Amino acid sequence: MPIVKYLAGFVNQIQNYPYHLVDLSPWPVLVSFSLLSLLLGAVMFLHGFNYGGTLLTLGFILTAAGMTLWFRDVVVESVYIGAHTLQVQKGLMIGFILFIISEVMVFFSVFWTIFHSSLSPSVELADPFEVPLINTILLLSSGAFVTWSHHSLIFGIRNDAINGLIVTILLAVIFTGLQGMEYADAPFTITDSVYGLHSIHVIVGTLLLIVCLVRMINYQYTNTHHIGFESSLLYWHIVDIVWLFLYIVVYYWSGANCIMLPVRIYANSSTEK
Repeated sequence: MPIVKYLAGFVNQIQNYPYHLVDLSPWPVLVSFSLLSLLLGAVMFLHGFNYGGTLLTLGFILTAAGMTLWFRDVVVESVYIGAHTLQVQKGLMIGFILFIISEVMVFFSVFWTIFHSSLSPSVELADPFEVPLINTILLLSSGAFVTWSHHSLIFGIRNDAINGLIVTILLAVIFTGLQGMEYADAPFTITDSVYGLHSIHVIVGTLLLIVCLVRMINYQYTNTHHIGFESSLLYWHIVDIVWLFLYIVVYYWSGANCIMLPVRIYANSSTEK
C-alpha cells in the first residue's frame, strides 16, 4: 500500500538518539585556511614584507565570510530543521565554555605583559578618573542591560528584551569609540607590546549581540531555546570582568604609582650610594 510505504519511509527518517550528525560542510576547511592566511598576513605586515597587508586583508575577508556562512548553517539547523535538541544545546554550551577558558588564558598572558610594561617609565597611562572611569560605567551598565534583556526574554516580555539589547549595543559602540580616542592619543603603540586586545573582544562581542538582536526581532528565539543569545551573554560578561581587572590593575593601580614605586625606590637607593 502507498500509505504504508510512506509511513515506513517517515519512520526511517526519525532518529532514535538526541544528537545531531551534521552534514558535510566546506566552511570548516575554508575558515582553517583563511585563519592561516590571516596569521601569515599579520606577521608579514608587521615585519614589513611585501604584500603582507594584501594577504592580511584577504585572510580577514575570507575568515569573516566563512564564519558568516558557517553560522548561517548552524542557525538553519537550529531554527528551521530543529536539530538542536537539549543534548545538542548542552554540548554547544560546553564547547563555548571551553572557548571562554581559552580566552581567559589569553588575557592571563596579556596581564603578564601589562605588568612587564608597567615597570617601564616610558609607558604612561590615562587618568583613571577620566575616560577609563566613564568606560567602566558604560561597560558595567551594558552588562546590566543585557542581563535585563535576557530575563525579559525568559519571561516572554519581547519589547523589553529587544530594547535592553539595543541599549547594550549603543553603550558598547560608545565604549569602543572612547577606547579608540584614548588609544589614538596614547604615547605607546603596538611596538611597546601594549595593544587593544580587550577592545577587539568588545568589537567581537558587539557583533555577536547585533546578530542576536536581528534574530530576536525575526522571532528566532523563544524563552526556552536561545543558546546563541546565552553564549553571547556569557561572552559579554567575561568582557566586563576582564575590563574590571584592567581598570583596577592598569589604570587605577598604575595611575596611583603603585607599580612604579619599587622602581623609584631602587633608583633613589642607587643615587644615594
